[in-house]
Amino acid sequence: MGILSITDQPPLVQAIFSRDVEEVRSLLSQKENINVLDQERRTPLHAAAYVGDVPILQLLLMSGANVNAKDTLWLTPLHRAAASRNEKVLGLLLAHSADVNARDKLWQTPLHVAAANRATKCAEALAPLLSSLNVADRSGRSALHHAVHSGHLETVNLLLNKGASLNVCDKKERQPLHWAAFLGHLEVLKLLVARGADLGCKDRKGYGLLHTAAASGQIEVVKYLLRMGAEIDEPNAFGNTALHIACYLGQDAVAIELVNAGANVNQPNDKGFTPLHVAAVSTNGALCLELLVNNGADVNYQSKEGKSPLHMAAIHGRFTRSQILIQNGSEIDCADKFGNTPLHVAARYGHELLISTLMTNGADTAR
Repeated sequence: MGILSITDQPPLVQAIFSRDVEEVRSLLSQKENINVLDQERRTPLHAAAYVGDVPILQLLLMSGANVNAKDTLWLTPLHRAAASRNEKVLGLLLAHSADVNARDKLWQTPLHVAAANRATKCAEALAPLLSSLNVADRSGRSALHHAVHSGHLETVNLLLNKGASLNVCDKKERQPLHWAAFLGHLEVLKLLVARGADLGCKDRKGYGLLHTAAASGQIEVVKYLLRMGAEIDEPNAFGNTALHIACYLGQDAVAIELVNAGANVNQPNDKGFTPLHVAAVSTNGALCLELLVNNGADVNYQSKEGKSPLHMAAIHGRFTRSQILIQNGSEIDCADKFGNTPLHVAARYGHELLISTLMTNGADTAR
């Protein structure tokens, strides 16, 4: 119900939270306002739906409670019942003409809320009353998106059996599969695939499932996708492969899996950066950089602007990584298309330790 002290609530709501049926009956007989609002515009019926007390709910409904009242978040008692996973309360509200299509401020219906809260029985009661199970909330997500996000296999299966679309996209063109991959819900992912979902789907930025799983370090999903034939070096809209993404985000285990599976350690993205460039930049890319160097990454590969991995390490002050690159043959005085060497950029960004390292290793100070 929110973070309000019970003593701040109207007496009727306090009695509901205490599950005191007789006190509720007494207050109603004293003409206590059946639709009295708290500070967040919630009614006693909201409270009863949240608490899940059927006898109290029946009392309120028989006394004329507004079944479709909305609070400050536009949540109705039906939303509250779905969130509480109470199918008996939900059924009682439906029997009293609760609006199954009511939207909260996120444009979520009670079905969205049920799906997000693993309320399978509530979803089962709501589904037949809707003209479509694919109604989108403000972010474009359907109930299936929310069920997949929660990782609840039973609710996902129910929605699919009731006709929910497998390939529905949100506003970023992410399908339910993307969320299963990103959150590591492997069994849900397998279910969606078994029901015909497209393993080759991409979002608006060209992220496939392998990119998505790599980004969040979902190693078991990565292994599954590779077994299922995912294209290991497929680029997203920026030319980044799953290996680029794993290295940038410091997902060491994923990077190891991809390299061992044959990922191209020298594939450039649209700016000409290889995974090694990305590992040189990343806050958490040190282990990935060592992995790439030990597996044949070209330490002198230059981007479209002529920057080598050592340039990138120098720009971002990555001292240890610059040492590894130098020890493995990085050209100290490699110049980019603007004539800048790693020493120039280290000096520009004030990385004194890196300047000392470059000079100790023979950087030309006269250039």
